[in-house]
Amino acid sequence: MTHHETPRVPPQRTSTGGCAMPLELLAVVLPGLSVAVRGCLRYHSAEPYTVYLDNHIDLDAPITWVFARDLLATGLTEWAGTGDVCVHPAGDDRTVFITLTGENSTAVLRVDASHIRTFLTHTERIVPSGTEEGQVDVDRFLRRLRDDEPPEPEPEPEPEPEPEPEPELDPELDPEPDPEPKP
Repeated sequence: MTHHETPRVPPQRTSTGGCAMPLELLAVVLPGLSVAVRGCLRYHSAEPYTVYLDNHIDLDAPITWVFARDLLATGLTEWAGTGDVCVHPAGDDRTVFITLTGENSTAVLRVDASHIRTFLTHTERIVPSGTEEGQVDVDRFLRRLRDDEPPEPEPEPEPEPEPEPEPELDPELDPEPDPEPKP
């Protein structure tokens, strides 16, 4: 392993329902010329349809691209995506290209398909495909979009009401029972 290679590290699960996988990406500069770029794929159950791709280039913070987990999975076997992010196989089962298009430029990244498969396997263990809807509070999300406000914290459960005390009898208002009738 040279000092430019990303160490082979399996995806790391987080304690909060997610995983992250460091990647060695190759930015295709010209045909036959690629430059190594450190990357990281991230996933979290709070956003079950979404994956994040962090590109660590010569900046203080990584550049993060956000796209659908299904787009990444489909891109292993066929062309996927028509917008800023496209994923497609290289013609063999070993390589995948991820094309990222920004305002003024396009980057083509080459990655080992087995790393993408491993990452997707870990995301499936967290939230299986087809069950994402059960992880999302759609009503809360729509309210947030409609109101254009940050999400409100979950309300705390209301405390159980204290039982009302038994009413005390006021001897002046409550007459004493009639004495026993005389025969």
